[in-house]
Amino acid sequence: MLVHGSVTGGRPTWTAQRSGLRHRFDLVVLERPGFPPSPPVERVDFDHHAQLLLGQLRSGDHVVGHSYGGVIALFAAGSSPHLVRSLTVIEPPCTRVAAGHPAVDRFAEDGRRWWAEGPRDDPEAFLRGFLRYVGSDFDPPSPLSPELEQGARTLTVERGPWEADIPLTALASARMPMLVVSGAHHAAFDAICDVLEERLHGERLVLPGYGHAPQRHPDFNDALASFVERAAARRRELADRADSVDPRCR
Repeated sequence: MLVHGSVTGGRPTWTAQRSGLRHRFDLVVLERPGFPPSPPVERVDFDHHAQLLLGQLRSGDHVVGHSYGGVIALFAAGSSPHLVRSLTVIEPPCTRVAAGHPAVDRFAEDGRRWWAEGPRDDPEAFLRGFLRYVGSDFDPPSPLSPELEQGARTLTVERGPWEADIPLTALASARMPMLVVSGAHHAAFDAICDVLEERLHGERLVLPGYGHAPQRHPDFNDALASFVERAAARRRELADRADSVDPRCR
């Protein structure tokens, strides 16, 4: 299950995965409300979208979330860990997990300020400021395409991810296989990923050179596939062990 972040919908976010992994896995791209091809919405909230994600999950799914989609994936996995076989998050902007780190605190404050004072009535200007804020190398066309304009307008009504209280205790207790991905381009994202790796006993993957979109790195698909296959094998091994235990000892 692939969960996209802000501005663009699932298909453009996961282009490399849809072409490179479709023969290896059954891929489901979650198209979140408010982003093309869905109609506009008046509000985007990670809590609400986590519930939408849970409504789409089947037991044993592997969940991959990018940016804001990573925040959503963390909430969904924390509330219903029995549904999630593995969790991969790519630079989720959940700043509270690393509160106190200077770069993270600055990142959170810059986000609050941009959403409060930025040019919300000018989608292109707001989008360009946001891209600088997250360290994206994407240079949108001017004027924006209708799809990007809708995505930018949706961006302005997102609930700030700096408000997200990730259920770290529940996630750590579940001990599900977790992969944390960053792009070595932004100190705040690096620090957030460091905390998630440590607190959730996760694996770490650093893929530089692609800004806030490490999933575009040519090594990402193979690394993700290896992680998912190992997570699936681990689940089968645990199930086999449970089946082999003498019922009198259970």
